[in-house]
Amino acid sequence: MNQPAYIYREKRLYNKWAASQTLEDYALRYTADSARRWSAGRVANTAIGATAFLACEAIGATITLAYGFANSVAAIAAAVALMFVIGFPIAYQAARRGLDIDLLTRGAGFGYLGSTITSLIYASFTFLLFSVEASIMAVALRAMSGIPMSLAYVLSSLVVIPVALYGMSAITRFQFVTQPIWVMLQLAPIGYILWLGQPALDEWSRFAGQFGAPDGEVSLLYFGLAFSTLLSLLPQIGEQADYLRFLPAREKTGRTRWWLAMIAGGPGWTLIGGAKLLLGSFLADYVLRHGATAAQAASPTDLFLTIFTAMTSHSGLALVLTGIFVITCQLKINVTNAYAGSIAWSNFFARLTHSHPGRVVWLIFNVVLALILMEIGILDAIEGILILYANIAAGWIGALAADLMISKPLGLSPRGIEFKRAHLFDINPVGVGAMTLSIVASTVSHVGLLGPLPQAFAPAIGLAIAFVAAPAIALATRSRYYIARRSTLPAKAERRCIICENSFQPDDMAHCPVYSAPICSLCCTLEARCHDRCKDRSRATEQVSHWLERLLPTSLAAQVHTPVGHFIGVLALINLCNALVLGVIHREFARRMADGGAAIAPVLLAVFFAFALLAGIAAWIIVLAHESRRAAMQETQHHMQKLVEEIASHDVTDRQLQKAKEAAESANAAKSRYLVSVSHEIRSPLNSIYGYAQLLERGSDVPPVEAARVIRRSAEHLTNLVEGLLDISQVESGILRVSRDTVRLPPFLDQLANMFRPQAQAKGIAFVYERPERLPEFVHTDQKRLRQILINVLSNAIKFTEAGKVGFKVKYRSQLATIEIADTGIGIDPRDLKRIFDPFERGSNPGAHRQQGVGLGLSITQALVQILGGEITVSSEPGKGTRFVIRVMLSQAAAGAALPDSPSGDTVTGYVGPRRSILLIDDDPTQIAVLRNLLEPLGFPVYTALDGESGTMLAAQVRPDLVLLDITMPGLSGWETARLIREAHGPAIRIVMVSADAHEYRRGGDGQDAHDMFLIKPVELNTLLDTISDQLDIEWTSGTPAPATADAGEGGSADALPEAAQAYLVELEQLVRIGHVRGIERKIQEFEAAVPEARPMTGHFLASLDRFDLKGLGAMIKTRLNDGR
Repeated sequence: MNQPAYIYREKRLYNKWAASQTLEDYALRYTADSARRWSAGRVANTAIGATAFLACEAIGATITLAYGFANSVAAIAAAVALMFVIGFPIAYQAARRGLDIDLLTRGAGFGYLGSTITSLIYASFTFLLFSVEASIMAVALRAMSGIPMSLAYVLSSLVVIPVALYGMSAITRFQFVTQPIWVMLQLAPIGYILWLGQPALDEWSRFAGQFGAPDGEVSLLYFGLAFSTLLSLLPQIGEQADYLRFLPAREKTGRTRWWLAMIAGGPGWTLIGGAKLLLGSFLADYVLRHGATAAQAASPTDLFLTIFTAMTSHSGLALVLTGIFVITCQLKINVTNAYAGSIAWSNFFARLTHSHPGRVVWLIFNVVLALILMEIGILDAIEGILILYANIAAGWIGALAADLMISKPLGLSPRGIEFKRAHLFDINPVGVGAMTLSIVASTVSHVGLLGPLPQAFAPAIGLAIAFVAAPAIALATRSRYYIARRSTLPAKAERRCIICENSFQPDDMAHCPVYSAPICSLCCTLEARCHDRCKDRSRATEQVSHWLERLLPTSLAAQVHTPVGHFIGVLALINLCNALVLGVIHREFARRMADGGAAIAPVLLAVFFAFALLAGIAAWIIVLAHESRRAAMQETQHHMQKLVEEIASHDVTDRQLQKAKEAAESANAAKSRYLVSVSHEIRSPLNSIYGYAQLLERGSDVPPVEAARVIRRSAEHLTNLVEGLLDISQVESGILRVSRDTVRLPPFLDQLANMFRPQAQAKGIAFVYERPERLPEFVHTDQKRLRQILINVLSNAIKFTEAGKVGFKVKYRSQLATIEIADTGIGIDPRDLKRIFDPFERGSNPGAHRQQGVGLGLSITQALVQILGGEITVSSEPGKGTRFVIRVMLSQAAAGAALPDSPSGDTVTGYVGPRRSILLIDDDPTQIAVLRNLLEPLGFPVYTALDGESGTMLAAQVRPDLVLLDITMPGLSGWETARLIREAHGPAIRIVMVSADAHEYRRGGDGQDAHDMFLIKPVELNTLLDTISDQLDIEWTSGTPAPATADAGEGGSADALPEAAQAYLVELEQLVRIGHVRGIERKIQEFEAAVPEARPMTGHFLASLDRFDLKGLGAMIKTRLNDGR
């Protein structure tokens, strides 16, 4: 799974801290345009201040004392020219690209980890030069104050930290303030020398030194030694580049000023340095001629003390001037050394450890290293150390300059400088290979294997080889190791880093596939978990393995990337480092010992082998620790992957839960709205029932028939409400069961038509019933559910139609019944056509809300139609009517298997056959009384019991044919009672559960339950009679009811009423208009008494008045008046 990696809070805070530029000063990253806020002159001035170091005078004096004027001056001229040419492209690219020397090296042929070696070389240069310069300053402090040398070393080292701590902002101010002091005191000796005139210069030109020719002839050997010593200053261009990266863009400063600043602060340092080298050379000869020793002639403090004494003729003043000058110069350079070293160490350790404790830590680290070198006497071995260092530095600077000067113009390397880890190979063989060849060649030359002349020119040979090898390797490798992948970020002003949450320019950003977002170069450097997944075969281990596999035999190549192979590589590297360190020690002792170091050689060899044993142990520890860490990391990654997958699955679950929660909240809100509505629906009929019951109880003169009618109608409304709730609950919970009944279709449909025709007639609307003559006699369906569907739709059609007609049309073809129910009622707004099938929705038409109901009928109807495998559609036009079309499969069935017809059309008076006894078990005497009053007149012997225990005993005594049993009773429950009766009497006694506990519903009759049928209270009496007929297999006897009034849809009309009816209608219309409810009720009763034929109409009028639907009542009266006219 490509899930973006999680960013821990601690990681984000750490990276934010590391990215803060208050003290970091853009270490490890591109120098933003906003950071280049100083003028070109100010940046150039700061860079020029770094050339104040007195090591130039010391080196000039040292090589002059050794090799004489001719060799030294020739070497100085050649070195200055060479370093100017090499430094020019480096300074130019640093200023133009805003990159320090390390970032420049990364993209100019060395790669991401390849430049780590050069960072170490550069860091070594900074603390080596720092120690030399601080040692010179310590000598001046001791000369001025007489303090111990060790204390002078400490003071000389620590004093620069407060300035270097705050980076470029503090250094520019410091250099600006100290620049006049340095310039005046630097130029004063030069002016004095010029004042001395030609004789002094002639004396200097005749100085032969320790090894020089007396006639002043240049010796190629000594020229080479002097030249090699001077090449140790090659890395100084790196310190200049660290300042030039703050140079503003050419567009802001102007081309001329930009070029002058770049040259003066970049390669121009060599001109100033060359002058200082010549000054040191002259002063060495001058102080010797004034009685100084060779050691004093190599010390910058003694050199300037001598010249200032000669200039002022006052030793005290000369000492003060010398102290001020030396301290100023050394502070100016050591601020730069400390600053550049902190950047170099930051780059070195950040790449190797993916951690960055801050530039300030490496600043102090660099100063401490230099202090240690000072304490062990760095000045005593300065010449040898510089030549050795020059061999290494030449390979780096030569390869870098060659890439910038040759490869880029020729197209052998990309024109830009890519420095970001995300886009680089770890190792670029161009720079690393060229530097390696250079170091090998210069080392071989330096140790004398090629003779004395190559030994003298060892750094120059290394520089030349690196300069040639870099373009050659780039050509051989076709430049494919410069860029590991191209940037995929589109150009944009600034982008926000996903980790540190800071915004950076596009040059400092890359796209990270691990986080699936942009990441800045510093956060990319510090990322330890990604393992360079954004690139293919770009890691150092992969590259080295690939190259070794190509060079070594297959059997050996297979062992490269194994623990043994790693052990051999680590052991070889450690022993090589030990050999180099011990070799340097032997070389220095050999120079000082009379026997050339022969006595110490066996000791150093024994130390080497002792270290080799320790190196073997250390190598195994390193390798095994690495393998353990790698295994732990793989296991962690595996578990992390599992966790990520689990989190992703939890996210899916959470989203589903959220959706379910929202759905539940929506449903809860809808049901809350429903409760408000249903409260009214329940209270209204309850109020009618309660009111009439109190009136009858008090013996009021209210007609009992009228009271019973209202109570029955109210009870029916409550029953329908409860039934609707139960049905929708069963549909939502998925427990609604469908029966496969055999139904006589024509009588079933005719019965429904006969049921609704009187209702339509009562409202004065036509009821048009159409069905084909040829219908299948028997069909398979759930008779109860189909009846419920049609009753719901037909009752709605009649309820919402005040005038016109209701159509009930049936078609049947290929076992598919199409039932169309159309009306001319109020219609449905188009916006409500989808909502009307949702639970508790009644649409937005005000006319719909004046009718009784809670909005469950159509929702139940749609669910039942779908359960029966059919579909229901609706079309409507407000004010013109609505048309529902129901399509449902009614497969034909064999004759003789139909359910018994419902007795609802006739009044049941009894049954045919022997008498059947019924046992009623219910803890509610009222319920027993209702059923007893129904059943005993029909000829059933009825026995009653108020609990399960007495009911079980009574069943054993009377052995009834049918038991009607409640569930919730004291003592034995209905389920337990049914089980006991079934176990005692078997199937001979039929058991029907009659309970209000709808959640306990189980249909029964399947052989698994003890009961045979389940009826939910309140029970419609006709339904109860149907159940009894089915369970006892009896046939009802009935009486035919009086003929109904003619169907309005079949010729009857309101205008057939007597003339007197018109007057009553007019009076009723007036009363409705003023809203006089009591008057309307009395007038309707008078109307019914005066015109008996209008009873269906007046009944409907009273029903509307019961609902206080005066608007609907007025519409019906107006329709009757219009029909009568």
